[in-house]
Amino acid sequence: MSAPFEERSGVVPCGTPWGQWYQTLEEVFIEVQVPPGTRAQDIRCDLQCRHVALAVGGREILKGKLFDSTIADEGTWTLEDRKMVRIVLTKTKRDAANCWTSLLESEYAADPWVQDQMQRKLTLERFQKENPGFDFSGAEISGNYTKGGPDFSNLEK
Repeated sequence: MSAPFEERSGVVPCGTPWGQWYQTLEEVFIEVQVPPGTRAQDIRCDLQCRHVALAVGGREILKGKLFDSTIADEGTWTLEDRKMVRIVLTKTKRDAANCWTSLLESEYAADPWVQDQMQRKLTLERFQKENPGFDFSGAEISGNYTKGGPDFSNLEK
């Protein structure tokens, strides 16, 4: 079965009625499809550490309590090609063990297979970060990768 994990871009998307969301070790990305020709002044976006709200042309698209906390001052949104809003949130807990299973506490959960692929991707990203210079382009994660994989921090180098 082919996975939505794209090794080159590192994206494991979770589809939603309005677009998709995905994550890295450090950030959560939300991509919302909006009507072509949308202008920035048509958009109302409120980003807080545990809350997000997005309305386009007065119509609420997304609103709720985030799955986990983010750094409110670092959250941004952009309108791309007047047809997509991209929201970037910075996680407060930036490690492979902090794999969001849903965007909001009560909505937009990834199905179990996508959650598994997200966790694998974050574990691989962790290994890449811990081992700069190694080529992980053909690596596959198997075995103990839940909660970010095994903890090697207490081993001597």
